[in-house]
Amino acid sequence: MKKANWAWAVLVAGATLLAGCKNFWAPPTSTSTTTTSTTLSSGYFFVLDADTSEIISYNIVSGVLTKTNAYPVPAAPIAIAVAPAKTFLYVSTLDGIFVYSISGGALTLSNNSVDISSDPATAMAVDSTNSWLVEASGATGNLYAIPISPTTGLLASATAQAQPVPLTGTAINQVTISPNNQFVFVAAGSNGTYAYAFTAANSNPFGSAAYDTIRVNNSSLGTAVSVAVDPSNRLLYVGEVAALSSGGGLRAFTIASTGALAEIKGSPFSSGGTAPYSILPKSTNDTVYVANWQGTSSGNITAFSITDTNSVYGLTQLASTATTGIRPMAIAEDSNENFVLAESAGGSPYFTAYFFDTTTPSQLDLTISDSTFAGSTLAAEHY
Repeated sequence: MKKANWAWAVLVAGATLLAGCKNFWAPPTSTSTTTTSTTLSSGYFFVLDADTSEIISYNIVSGVLTKTNAYPVPAAPIAIAVAPAKTFLYVSTLDGIFVYSISGGALTLSNNSVDISSDPATAMAVDSTNSWLVEASGATGNLYAIPISPTTGLLASATAQAQPVPLTGTAINQVTISPNNQFVFVAAGSNGTYAYAFTAANSNPFGSAAYDTIRVNNSSLGTAVSVAVDPSNRLLYVGEVAALSSGGGLRAFTIASTGALAEIKGSPFSSGGTAPYSILPKSTNDTVYVANWQGTSSGNITAFSITDTNSVYGLTQLASTATTGIRPMAIAEDSNENFVLAESAGGSPYFTAYFFDTTTPSQLDLTISDSTFAGSTLAAEHY
C-alpha cells in the first residue's frame, strides 16, 4: 500500500514541538480520589504517554477510573483522533501517522505497523463519512486531506494521494470538521481561524483556498488556540488568547448553509481565564464548555447556556465554574454522555472527571481527581 508522502524535514520540525517537555501526555498510574460519589460509568477513552510511547486506554466504572490496557506506539506521540465510526484510531508521531483498529475498546496496530503518512501532524480530525483524515503539522505549510477506507481506516487505495491546501503560518493548534461534513475550520494562532468548504464525494474535498479567515479580535496579541462546531451545525466557536482586555475570549459565529460566518451579538465573551485551550459543545446542544488557563493557578471550565430565538443565538455564562488543574489543555464528553473529562498540563491535579448535576442544568460536579499524571495535555478521545 502506498502511503502519502512528505519531506523528511517535517520530522525535524515536528521534533521541536516536544523538546523540553518532560513526561508530555503522561497518564494516571494509581488509584483516583473520589470527590463526589457517583455510580455512573463512561465509555472508553485514550491517553497518549510520550514517556513510554504508549496509548493508554481507560474507562470509568461505577465512578472509579480504571486503566484497561496499554498499547505501544512506534515513535514519540504527538496527537490522537478517533474516527466517528469509532472503529479506528489515528495517532500522529514523530515518525508519521499510524492507524489502530478498535474493537470493544481494545486497539490493534494496523497496516503491518507501517505509517500511512510521514507527516508528524499536530492536529487531526476525521470527516463524518469516515472517508477523509484531515491533518496538519504546520511545518509543511499545508492542510492535508488523506483518503481513507471507511471500513479499515487505512489508505483508500494503493495509489491514494493526500490532497493539500496551502496554509498561511505554521502555528496549527486545532482542526475540526463540522458534523454535517461541509466545512473544515483550523485554529492557526495569530493568523486567526481558517474556514474551508469540504465535499467528501470529490477527489479533492477542498476548494483551492480558505473561503473565509476569521482575524483575531486583538490584532497585536490575539491567538486562536481552539475551535469547535456545535452538534447541529448552528454555531462555530473559536477560543482566543487575549481576545479581550480582561483575558481570553470565546467567539461564536452562525454558520449559514453557504458557509457564511456571522459573529453573534456580545461575542467575544469572556472565557473565564487567560487562555481558552479547549471548547466542548455539549451533546444536548444547550451548553458549551470552555477550559481556561489561569496563569500558574488552577484553571477552570466555564459554561455558557445557548439560547435560540428564531435563529438569533445568544450565550449566557452560567454562575458556577468547575475547577481543574493548572493549564487545562483538553475537555471531552464521554460516549455515554455521563462525564466531562479534563486534562491539565500543569497538574494539581492532572486529570479530573465531572458528572452533570441533577438539579442545576449544565453544572459540572467533580467526581474524580487524579494527581499522578506527570505533565498531561490533550491526548484523550472518547469512545
